[in-house]
Amino acid sequence: MKKLLTSVLTLAATAGFVFAQESVASPDPTVIGNDSARQALKEVSVDRFELEGSWTASISPDNGVIGVRLFEGSPAAKEPIQGDEDIPDTKVLGVKVEFFHRGLNSFFIRSTRPIPIEGVTKTISLWATGRNIDHTLYVLVQDYYGNNFELYVGTLGFSGWKKMQVAVPPTPDGEHGIIQQSATDGERPGLRIVGFRVDCNPVLARGTYYLYLDDLRAVTDLYDVENRDEDDMRDDW
Repeated sequence: MKKLLTSVLTLAATAGFVFAQESVASPDPTVIGNDSARQALKEVSVDRFELEGSWTASISPDNGVIGVRLFEGSPAAKEPIQGDEDIPDTKVLGVKVEFFHRGLNSFFIRSTRPIPIEGVTKTISLWATGRNIDHTLYVLVQDYYGNNFELYVGTLGFSGWKKMQVAVPPTPDGEHGIIQQSATDGERPGLRIVGFRVDCNPVLARGTYYLYLDDLRAVTDLYDVENRDEDDMRDDW
């Protein structure tokens, strides 16, 4: 009986751990921030990586050289946003890094200008190929006031294409953390995507490394936008 009870408790603990892992990997935008009754969530495309020259890449010249370009291709498992099926989406962004030596290296992938997202962003997602090397991906954002933040997306230690997703933590009091809206400072998009940073595993930062990205999206709350009266004035002058 004691062995049976131990097995049941072990199984329950294991199931709880797996559930926690899945929850971290796939944040639920409906439970982030406002009450669901006051949310109008919509998945929007932020960038499809279709325009040459819209992204740049950099690394310290002491650590290596880096290049960035577009390639024809697309993740087979990717599903288009409803209503956007006819919009061209045939390319991916490729990054090639040639390391000079092992060490605590990082490299950056930046948009030529910050990309605004309307509403209050709940989650950010993109498809990536990590080449099964344990480097770490962060997304770089600016909030309503232009303050810079970085959000941990995950490790790139997997093979093939994978959809990666991160939750944008809500401000606890409207004054600290990532602030996306203000009733006293006019109107403008709440969050802007600046780019990405990859922190390299110091043991594995050697030789040549390839990274591919595609289909940058966000789930955003458009409640305030969609519920504005047509005759209401805009506070953007």
